[in-house]
Amino acid sequence: MSTSPAHGHPVVLSDLSVEYPAHGASAAHVALRGIQLRLAPGEVLGLLGSAGSGKSTLAKVISGEFLDSRVDEVRPVITGGEARVLGNAMRRMSRRKLAEHRFHVGYLPQDAAMRLPADRTVAEIVGEPILERDRHFDRKRLAARVADLVDGVRLPLSMLERYPYELSGGQRQRVAIARTLVLGPSLLVADEPTAGIDLTVRDTVAQLLTELRDGHRFSAVVVSHDLPVLRRIADRVAVLDRGALVALGTLDEVLHDPHHPYVKALAGALDDGHAVIDDVETGPFG
Repeated sequence: MSTSPAHGHPVVLSDLSVEYPAHGASAAHVALRGIQLRLAPGEVLGLLGSAGSGKSTLAKVISGEFLDSRVDEVRPVITGGEARVLGNAMRRMSRRKLAEHRFHVGYLPQDAAMRLPADRTVAEIVGEPILERDRHFDRKRLAARVADLVDGVRLPLSMLERYPYELSGGQRQRVAIARTLVLGPSLLVADEPTAGIDLTVRDTVAQLLTELRDGHRFSAVVVSHDLPVLRRIADRVAVLDRGALVALGTLDEVLHDPHHPYVKALAGALDDGHAVIDDVETGPFG
């Protein structure tokens, strides 16, 4: 549905530094330090890192969520360098430009499945982003678009009239993904899309993301600590540690040349049979 602005690389990070300002008794916190990174058109980049490494902060910067005062009590601020997303500079983006940015960038937050409004049906939840932009959007076209997306995330159309409390966690996550993609974004930013989902469903969600990427031809940045999921969906992975980019390449390249202690720990965990690294940040500085 969306027609993206002209751009080369969907994401270009140039010496990007981001800080959470001092607030109350909390001192200022540097979340990202001098990040240099380019996302190629159609590429899926996985973001790995320990708690507090800056993964979720980077996802918020790329998606534009860091500019929304409703998201965090303390908003991160770009203090150095720049993040250009779909050709737009994020550092001094206006409110009007942010609304346009969100039309082209789909953001799936870490707790997306839990955020679904309990008093609305699946059809209403998935279609809402379209009606938020155009209250007079043709209802038949809307219904067709919503049905197409719900079918695309492998949910039966009988789910359209159900409410979130009637769905499993995996089904709710798929509804959240459909809602994120309903505007046809050029870039998807997904923060832990398989977190909290039963192991048997994770593979389905990973396969779904791969199929959707191939079908919709969008690029994606996926924050995940689930190594098999990243191996399946990511063209490259970027490893963050204490706000710095410490490794970049395919998952095998990163794990087989572990110069950094955190990367060594990752490789060791995989060798020991741990598919999921249980170190997901829960605080605001992740």
